[in-house]
Amino acid sequence: MLVLFVSAIFLDFFIVILLLTKRPKSLTDKLLALLIFNIGLHLLGYYLKQAGYWELYPHLTGVTAPVVLFHGPFLYLYCLYSLRPDRTLRLVDYLHFLPGIAAYLYMTKFFFFYSAEEKRLIDSGVINDFEFFSRFLLIAILVSGLSYPIASYRLTIKHRQIIKEYFSFSEGVSLRWLRYCILSIGMVFLTATIVIFMRDSLGTRFPFDPEYIFYTIIIGFIFLVGYFGIKQENLFVNNYGTNDSKAEGNRTEAKYKHSGIDEQKADQLFDRLISLMNEEQPFLEPRLTLGELAGKLDISPNNLSQVINQKANVNFYDFVNEYRVEHFINSAQKNKRYSLLALAFESGFNSKSSFNQIFRKHKGHTPSEFLSMQKTNPD
Repeated sequence: MLVLFVSAIFLDFFIVILLLTKRPKSLTDKLLALLIFNIGLHLLGYYLKQAGYWELYPHLTGVTAPVVLFHGPFLYLYCLYSLRPDRTLRLVDYLHFLPGIAAYLYMTKFFFFYSAEEKRLIDSGVINDFEFFSRFLLIAILVSGLSYPIASYRLTIKHRQIIKEYFSFSEGVSLRWLRYCILSIGMVFLTATIVIFMRDSLGTRFPFDPEYIFYTIIIGFIFLVGYFGIKQENLFVNNYGTNDSKAEGNRTEAKYKHSGIDEQKADQLFDRLISLMNEEQPFLEPRLTLGELAGKLDISPNNLSQVINQKANVNFYDFVNEYRVEHFINSAQKNKRYSLLALAFESGFNSKSSFNQIFRKHKGHTPSEFLSMQKTNPD
């Protein structure tokens, strides 16, 4: 088991290096690197304890104990700045780290003024100088470990809404993978809370060490976050037309009340948009964005978003992909010798999974089912 921890620790720090050398590198890449580095320190501390190094070198005792209080803030800020175009942290963001910093400040007496033997006795429970603090720190870790994943998960939902407002694709910009990771981390702390309550309050004795389960899930978290985080594109690195920090979710008519576009102008812009979509077929570009389409019409992304939302009553993602679906159907009816997947890619879709999902959403059937129905009922 310890071999797995050593491998995970090396992988952890290797992923940090990859993230920090990524080009182009955004603030979210740095935050993710700090999150993974912090988890690596946590794993390293646990490994040193389990391998007996705390006993051999008592001054290592408790050095990484408060780092768990930094997991949640880094995770939350990573999700938050996936929604914001800011390139630096705000002053208020540093407040999230105060509990962890306060814990380290409180432990300075333990780190610098206790002898190696005293630290060994405190760790074994013979001396109870830090018993109250240990319990308080444990509660703080559990509260942080439960509250931050909840807050982070809610942010990823807003991120999903922004994607559909500004992107015609989800590959590389979707945070679905992160939602699964957040849920796994939340389950770790929820399970830890239940186990600690059963052990300390109910006196339950487990036939195995539950900590191994927790840390195994954390190792899996490192693999997933590292792999997908490196591939993740930042919404604000490229010219996607999302440089509005208030941009989130579907627009309503009330939100556009002071946009400067009246009904007549909106109708004119929508007519121009429809002509562009039919004549130039920009939807065939797999990575078409709101900013790029707005550039072709020589209007702002925000105005284009308003026109699509109000006149087509859909978001940008659904608007573009509806054209792709119709183009695929026409191509499939004319080109019998090509595979459906080849025609899907030719129609602007990025992957088989997204194609099937989008097609079913718009037509209520899989592509093959729909085409079979068209043959049976051509009218």
